[in-house]
Amino acid sequence: MRLIFLKLGGSLITDKARPYTVRSEKLDTLAAEIAAGVKENPDLHIILGHGSGSFGHAAASQHATRLGVTSPEAWRAFAEVWYQASALNRFVVEALRQANLPIVAFSPAASVTAHDGKVLSWDSYPIRAALSNGLLPLIQGDVAFDDFRGGTILSTEDLFAHLAYQLHPQRILLAGQESGVWADFPSREYLLGQITPDTITQLLPGMGAAAGIDVTGGMRSKVIEMLALLEKIPKLEILIFSGEQPGNIRRALLGENPGTLLHR
Repeated sequence: MRLIFLKLGGSLITDKARPYTVRSEKLDTLAAEIAAGVKENPDLHIILGHGSGSFGHAAASQHATRLGVTSPEAWRAFAEVWYQASALNRFVVEALRQANLPIVAFSPAASVTAHDGKVLSWDSYPIRAALSNGLLPLIQGDVAFDDFRGGTILSTEDLFAHLAYQLHPQRILLAGQESGVWADFPSREYLLGQITPDTITQLLPGMGAAAGIDVTGGMRSKVIEMLALLEKIPKLEILIFSGEQPGNIRRALLGENPGTLLHR
């Protein structure tokens, strides 16, 4: 099985500067590109994920939900973050459905147990069953019950990392607004073509965080987390690229590298 994980970043499918604002036309375009890639390579298996963008992040930033949930007020905020993340998820599901993709959404809040902000346990059998029967599983950055913090938020990258250990994808594709990883963010004059564990130390100072609200850390933490994954899955390739550029999603699904490639 050729398996690819594809994330549609929150900055790509929502306006992160305007709370609770979905980019509906862009979402429809992305769904059409995914469908085109699948049609061109019928043997391709994909697990889709998406960020929370201006939905979940706006709610979570007010209460520091990712850091822990203990008080009654914080638990009400936890429920609000879940609601907003799931509201965005419904927009994504509808766009994919309209593109004639056999989408099935899996809510991490209902199935993932966390420990101190990391995935502790997650039964992947339903996702495996969906893949083996030609369906397209969809997950999302979401709240999770945490046996140490009470509650937390898990990013799509957190969830992909856990699934990667179990399902061994060949590629993880992270589509956002940026063209890739910039060596000089926010100047954006020098785009890195590739990053390896050997080169990351000298590159980190130039990497910026996210534009807009991002409670899960932005670009720097994304790169660090993905490189840690490469240490344990050496043959894995991870591509950080722009989904704004027409055709990039399809190109990435078919093996091209229109962005920054992370590899061993």
